[in-house]
Amino acid sequence: MRRESLSGTAALQASGALAVAFPGTLVAVRLNRTGVIAGVVYLVLGVAWSVWAGVPWAFAWFVGVAVVGAFIPGEANHVTLARAYLSAPVFVYAMHGGYGAIAVAVALAGLTDLTDGTIARRFGRPSKLGGALDPVVDGVFMGGLVIGLAVGGTFPLWLALVVIARYLLPALAGGVLIAAGRRPELRHTLTGQVSTTLILVLVGGVCLFRGLDQDSGGLLNAAEVVIPAATVATFIHLGFALRRRAGAAEAAAAEAG
Repeated sequence: MRRESLSGTAALQASGALAVAFPGTLVAVRLNRTGVIAGVVYLVLGVAWSVWAGVPWAFAWFVGVAVVGAFIPGEANHVTLARAYLSAPVFVYAMHGGYGAIAVAVALAGLTDLTDGTIARRFGRPSKLGGALDPVVDGVFMGGLVIGLAVGGTFPLWLALVVIARYLLPALAGGVLIAAGRRPELRHTLTGQVSTTLILVLVGGVCLFRGLDQDSGGLLNAAEVVIPAATVATFIHLGFALRRRAGAAEAAAAEAG
């Protein structure tokens, strides 16, 4: 997980969720060698898994992510992007109750989340784009996991929708600001980090209990309380950030006048 303090008069604390800093964070991207090589490697692995698992539709997902990734620079960003590729297998395994495979996928996703920032610093390439990409792929991965669990009957559909909203609504807020000509930027914040961790621990815990043939009812009941509460806290934090930003803009306009 990359934690960058991004300055700027249009800074938007997106509570660790998606508030992509476009055009403040977005840089002009073009086809690049790192992206193409990483995309080919991931695509080969994805196609091999699709054939082995008998899931031909996943091929289209892997191709789509590889095409997008071909325009994303930086080694660390492609470590981050691994979670987007993993969202297809984790969706399939969640839908069919493959809890052991889910545990492997979650562990791999967690490993990429821990190492992408280190790799960015190692290559001297921490970036605003990387900071924005991190919560995007978190949302894609978690969305695939919880929707698969809901389809398979392991997880309540309403709670899966709450998890998706946790990542989607801040993204929409960022989109509205962009459409309004604003320049939002992203910061990882405590509420966003805590909510993502809680979601992953609780959802992963439910899967672990099911995989061990243990009663997951208590953990699921806790998830039905904690996840919505953490999501609301994330949104409140985002609301305060937007309000502070509006106040700062008004103050700047008053000084200029």
